[in-house]
Amino acid sequence: MAWLLPRACCLKVFYQPSRGPFSSGIARAWSGGPLTAYMPEAVAFAGSRDHPGLYTVSVEQVDEFWGALGRNRLMWINPFHSVKDCNLQQGWVSWFLGGQLNVAVNCLDRHVHTAPNKVALIWEKDEPGKEVRVTYRELLELTSRLGNTLKRQGVKRGDRVTIYMPPCPLAVASMLACARIGAIHTVVFAGFSSEALADRIRDAQSETVITVNQGLRGGKVIELKQTVDQAVRVCPLVKRVLVSMRTEQKVPMSELDVPLEEEMMKEDVCCEPAVMESEDLLFLLYTSGSTGKPKGLVHSQAGYLLYAAITHKYVFDYHDGDVFGCVADIGWITGHSYVVYGPLCNGGTTVLFESTPVYPNPVGEPINTEAWEWYFNVVGDARCPVVDTWWQTETGGICISPRPSSPGDEILPGMAMRPFFGISPALLDDKGNILTQNNVSGALCISQAWPGMARTIYNDHKRFLETYLMPYPGFFFTGDGAYRSSQGYYQLTGRLDDVINVSGHRLGTAELEDIVNQHRAVAESAVIGFPHEIKGEGAYVFIVLKKGTDVSQERLSNELKELVSKKIAKYASPEYVQVTKRLPKTRSGKIMRRVLKKIVEDKADELGDLTTLDDHEAVEEIIEGHKRLLQEEQGQ
Repeated sequence: MAWLLPRACCLKVFYQPSRGPFSSGIARAWSGGPLTAYMPEAVAFAGSRDHPGLYTVSVEQVDEFWGALGRNRLMWINPFHSVKDCNLQQGWVSWFLGGQLNVAVNCLDRHVHTAPNKVALIWEKDEPGKEVRVTYRELLELTSRLGNTLKRQGVKRGDRVTIYMPPCPLAVASMLACARIGAIHTVVFAGFSSEALADRIRDAQSETVITVNQGLRGGKVIELKQTVDQAVRVCPLVKRVLVSMRTEQKVPMSELDVPLEEEMMKEDVCCEPAVMESEDLLFLLYTSGSTGKPKGLVHSQAGYLLYAAITHKYVFDYHDGDVFGCVADIGWITGHSYVVYGPLCNGGTTVLFESTPVYPNPVGEPINTEAWEWYFNVVGDARCPVVDTWWQTETGGICISPRPSSPGDEILPGMAMRPFFGISPALLDDKGNILTQNNVSGALCISQAWPGMARTIYNDHKRFLETYLMPYPGFFFTGDGAYRSSQGYYQLTGRLDDVINVSGHRLGTAELEDIVNQHRAVAESAVIGFPHEIKGEGAYVFIVLKKGTDVSQERLSNELKELVSKKIAKYASPEYVQVTKRLPKTRSGKIMRRVLKKIVEDKADELGDLTTLDDHEAVEEIIEGHKRLLQEEQGQ
């Protein structure tokens, strides 16, 4: 993800077109000054005189670093007695043992005591020019009424509550209300189909769903209640559906349905916060698996909240009085960490964006050089740094980013660059050997636990161990490949399952896509590996042309092969180039690469779960185009 960081302006903006390990955004960099003003806890860290010194303390004196931040940045009901008990080899991770707190109190009550009328949320509604401002006092009252409503409806501590809502103040209050009473929220992106929603409700074993009558997005009305109705028909455990009125349109109400606003108005504005252990579950968030079956990743209370707050503060150099705008949907980890929990824990003003950015169109998961330059020149007016950050749903918050850093440190386009406090990255080869030198590529792993990491997959710890901790014992395996430059900077090369082994040479599909996208006619691309009799694997490139472009597929194919040969090597040249009108994507904009892979492997009858697919016609068009391309090749 890439972020723009304005040094002079206070608005920070973040757009995440898709759930991926990359993001982009805007923020300031540390401008120097006393280190204790930058991080007051540094007074206790011997030898930390600058940013590199702080980073060294964070990875070498882990208990001292995170212990100090945990004590000072969070409000505890009972303090923790141990900073951590973690063993990646054995597969357990615990932070701030013995500590008790309430996340909603940290995000609301303590700020109400100091600045009750400070704006907590700025809701940019889908209707152009319409915004709603919600103060910390108002958000606390909304959260408390909703928390009391949930309890009256029978929701208990530890229950899972599915939230299927667009970004709006009541959605944020729903998350915080769950946290307040000790329930576990699982937010599902309000663009998923009824089948995808039902899968998640069943996996989480939710008895309660919170939704709205209708959603508005990009000027279109989305029938969210209708989708929920279809989903709960196949979810027998659901006992109640709380329905908020986003529009004035009445919708059919069944025996399960509860008019949310009506019930909330009956409740008191005070709701006793539950006393939660540091490692109690805070939320589940589902992310796609390589098999198509979603994984319910578990994040706990204290460690996640602290990490979200600290990354929000230091990656964006957040200061009191700033307005922080992250336009990701709350259904993704970005919305959790940088719309809700990070900004509110820091007492900030955060923007909720209900609509959808329409320009530029998404250009794939990684922020390629062209997108980076567009963002820097057009959005940032050639004066705001753009930072390419790397993280995942699994990591809870940003792990590698050009900022924070020492004042004036360089930012290179398309590179995540520097590990965040407490993050100790390592590159490993295929045999599990640690690659210590620079100018090398390998599997990106993290060598020690950090507070924000996911603890398990809900009801499937075995899968969690097999996916993240067993591939490289003693390390957290991210599933991504990375390159460490001669200067020690990190550049993500894409998912390792998106690495192509051509004639013994390993190529990241992201690297190939970045070069393909440099062609004047290419708007978007996706590179897939396929079995090749001679080379082992070959590259198959799907292309979406820019509007108004008139170029034949044969000519484009020849030019792209020449371009890749020039930029990388002849062996990397794609075997096939297929032009298509659109790529298969989820409703959040993520390219469904596993679908493309099945097509190029001639396994179109094994596409798997397509419930999150945005446009089924796109898949049919690609299958037909693939067949024609192969026929043309065979006819030559």
